[in-house]
Amino acid sequence: MRLSYLFNAVSLIFLYIGVVAFSPVIVSLIYQDYNSAIPFVITGILSGLFGLTLKLVVNRFLQQDRMTDIKKSEGLTIVLLSWLAFSLIASIPYLFFGFSVENSFFEGISGATTTGATILTHYDYPKALFFWRSLTQWLGGMGIIILFIAVLPQFAVAGRQMFFAEAPGPTEDKLTPRIKNTATALWGLYVILTLIQIGLLVYFKMPLFDAVCNSFSTISSGGFSLNANSIMGYNSIPVMWVVIVFMFFSGCNLALLYRFFTKFKCNLLWQNEEFKTYIKIILIVSLLVFGILFLNTHQHTLEQFTNSVFTVLSIMTSTGFASCDYSRWSVSAQIMLFIVIIFGSSAGSTGGGIKIMRALIVFKYLKRELIKLLHPSAVVTIKMDNVTVAPDIVSQIIAFIMFYIAIFIISGLTVSIIESNVVIGFGGSLATLSIIGPAFGHTIGPAGSYESLNAVTKFIFMINMLVGRLELVPFLILLNKDYWSIKR
Repeated sequence: MRLSYLFNAVSLIFLYIGVVAFSPVIVSLIYQDYNSAIPFVITGILSGLFGLTLKLVVNRFLQQDRMTDIKKSEGLTIVLLSWLAFSLIASIPYLFFGFSVENSFFEGISGATTTGATILTHYDYPKALFFWRSLTQWLGGMGIIILFIAVLPQFAVAGRQMFFAEAPGPTEDKLTPRIKNTATALWGLYVILTLIQIGLLVYFKMPLFDAVCNSFSTISSGGFSLNANSIMGYNSIPVMWVVIVFMFFSGCNLALLYRFFTKFKCNLLWQNEEFKTYIKIILIVSLLVFGILFLNTHQHTLEQFTNSVFTVLSIMTSTGFASCDYSRWSVSAQIMLFIVIIFGSSAGSTGGGIKIMRALIVFKYLKRELIKLLHPSAVVTIKMDNVTVAPDIVSQIIAFIMFYIAIFIISGLTVSIIESNVVIGFGGSLATLSIIGPAFGHTIGPAGSYESLNAVTKFIFMINMLVGRLELVPFLILLNKDYWSIKR
């Protein structure tokens, strides 16, 4: 790895995120809460100065190379360092609002990774801070590197390695031959969906500021809300259905959505196995949850049905919004939610989890192995959308799931011991690794907060968030000794 590449890339992250850190100042000025602007001015200045310092180090002491021949290991490292830098910057403003260091980092990382797990126990904070919480989720939802590939020529030159390092998946999905154009197209769709949701929420009587923040958190699959009761605090079924629609979009493969919206061919959706499975899981599990709730309460109201669909989508897409306190549901209903956590959302979406495509490929792999047990000489290929999946991709997916389960079990057991609570241990580990946020139980459920947890527990959950957002790959390469070959 070449330090000049790493330092140069990270310096740009600090410089430009530092500029973004000034945006909540506008909110402070609009609402005439001038004191709340100070933390963001300081954050922007600190971030900019640090980025400038790194840039000077590169210019003074390291060999300056254009990032035209970046290696995969360097791309993965830049992505990892960029997310650590972004999480650090996202955390700084909280220090000025009475948060402890550990809580500031927890809230900042939760926002940057779009997890939505919060340490807030009250919501008596300036609007500028709530805007910052939602903005960090919105930026993190599509990805910092993808944004910079779209707007900065330095990243566009060597964008391919970093693009697929930040958004790893079973297959590479490009919209155009040039990665810069693909990144620009995805961000364009992302912005348009956000603006449409803002308009619809305002139409259904949500205050404009709330609509902006909640839209940022919906499209990014983030889940931070400036209402203490999340979406249920607005007490509006139309608002919930608007959020449902856009949570659905956030859980789709955005490249597939882009092709659909630009070509208007329904076959693009119905010929996609992952999309069809995504629809089926949502419909089946939502109806099952609704049926379970009906058997328990003997109510079959529109509100009950809305809560069923809303919660299933919120959990499946890892958004983490709440339209009700699902931790009070029966065990059978919560098991249904656990199932959708396992599947997660679509590959190439803003959501988390294992991803439906990976689950489908593993299912087909197991089916093939059963066939080969009965017919040892049979040649059975694994296909997705009538395209053969390469054996090395299947192996990578199986390894990914094994590591995912291993991290879940290790963090779950460790936290269970620390907190003396299995629900917090395994529920919190699954919620943070799948970047859902709210888990099960009273303490860290949709009506709870992570604030009371042990500092070590919070640190473990912060690692889970970063690992879950980057889908393990940049972290797993740290275990390879060949990775640590450093060059100037």
